[in-house]
Amino acid sequence: MDVKTLIIHPDKCNNCGDCETACINTHKSLTSPGLSCIRILKDAEDDDFFFPIACKQCENPPCLSACPKDAIYHDDELNLVLIDRQKCVGCGMCVTACPFGAMKLDKQKAKSYKCDLCGGEPECVKVCEPGAIVYQDVEMLKYPNMVHVAGKLARMEKH
Repeated sequence: MDVKTLIIHPDKCNNCGDCETACINTHKSLTSPGLSCIRILKDAEDDDFFFPIACKQCENPPCLSACPKDAIYHDDELNLVLIDRQKCVGCGMCVTACPFGAMKLDKQKAKSYKCDLCGGEPECVKVCEPGAIVYQDVEMLKYPNMVHVAGKLARMEKH
């Protein structure tokens, strides 16, 4: 099974917010843009830097390990890390455990939430005109890094 994930290109993000709006419109249980499963991180010192953040669907998710109620689980059929909101007690342990800041806590409902990739058809990708968010095979994450390292090694050998 191909493992796909959201690949973020922050240099292409223009802070339009369409991804956040698409998320809110798709997930009716979320009631405001502040509760979007994807959010755009902004740098207070750099007005031109924007970074969309969403769940990375980790292979060994820290959020899953941190959940004391087994509310976070891996769905083998969809190959996604999901939250059973009926089991979630809103303790926030998963939020603390996530190294990417992708887990969130809806304080009004006392439930955690995160990106579920819209079941394999992420709406944020469909509306991202600049192409800052793409949905690709996880192997595509490795390719740019391999090219970068190979280039560095080639330059080192020349010296």
